[in-house]
Amino acid sequence: MTTNKSLLKSAGYLAVCLSLTACEKKFNPSDGAPPTTQVVQTGDMSLVTVDKPEQFPLVTAEQVDAISELKVTGTVNPDIAREVPVISLASGRVVDIKARLGDSVKKGQLLLRVQSPDSTNAFDTYLKAVNDERLSNKAYVRAKDLYDHGAIPLSALEQAEDAEKDMQADLTAAEEQLKTLGVDKNHPSSVVPVYSPISGVIISQNVTNAAAAGMTFSGSSTAFTIADLSSVWIICDVYENDLSKIALGQTASIKVNAYPDKILTGRISDIGPVLDPNIRTAKVRVEVRNPGLLKVGMFVTATFQGKTKEMHAVVPASAVLHLHDRDWVFVPAGEKKFKRVEVHGGNMLPGNKQEVLSGINANQQVVSNVLQLEATLEAQ
Repeated sequence: MTTNKSLLKSAGYLAVCLSLTACEKKFNPSDGAPPTTQVVQTGDMSLVTVDKPEQFPLVTAEQVDAISELKVTGTVNPDIAREVPVISLASGRVVDIKARLGDSVKKGQLLLRVQSPDSTNAFDTYLKAVNDERLSNKAYVRAKDLYDHGAIPLSALEQAEDAEKDMQADLTAAEEQLKTLGVDKNHPSSVVPVYSPISGVIISQNVTNAAAAGMTFSGSSTAFTIADLSSVWIICDVYENDLSKIALGQTASIKVNAYPDKILTGRISDIGPVLDPNIRTAKVRVEVRNPGLLKVGMFVTATFQGKTKEMHAVVPASAVLHLHDRDWVFVPAGEKKFKRVEVHGGNMLPGNKQEVLSGINANQQVVSNVLQLEATLEAQ
């Protein structure tokens, strides 16, 4: 019995000592400055708790009536109707290239030379046609003279005349063949020049020096592809739910990522009839006059103006956090808590304010200076 009382008494002394030790650690008079604001992360990563929420003033989002907009991304593509292939009609080996991929060329500019047996064969055919036509002409003249003197019947004259016309047709075809291949009949050569059919930019090159050209030697019939980029296509992906907001002929504002201060205007010329089954988008084509800034493959943002007005929230620009290409604001969540909410930022407005298209509503409170709150979070 005495032993049990001793154990209980010892346990009581131990509890008192532990309590005093804890009190000494909690209330240390040697501490000078007041404690800093504490921020506690909760289980929800978008929810934070602050010790003194009054350090972060709130502001009420205003309301503005704005024309509905649809913003989509797209890429610059050549107008297919303005693309022209450069074809080498003569098959052979490329001996000289005068242009390269990406070059700007003029109509009639020399692009390459092809050494081809086709030109030799065509000129050989032409010479034979010249000789045959000359011989048939002499035969016809002789037959006509004999017929005038009653030496031969009319049928013989008609046969000679028909042979002369056939030889003239063969000669004309041989001359046209030389013109098609680009061979001068007065200065024949086995090397055939290939010229640019239009003015534009070379967007594709399929030949190199010493490569085969044409189809006879398993080469590429299309040596180059030239595109007139004075007018281009902007190909955009528009989600199925947004298709009702656009229509053929509707105008669009084009903002180029490479030139953010330049705004171009285009027109919807086609809305794809087939949706992508994976992401449920349709290809929308916008035709744009190119002032020389747009290059094939560039990323752009196309904005389509709707016909109806929408009510959007407006907050100070300092209330919007731009992080990883996304926009955020902090709203009060009660009990010293703030919640980070993703929003879709709109246009900048006078007075250093920003339009918010979605995420929050007008008259909703947000933290006025989000950078101050973020700095506090990072300091913890």
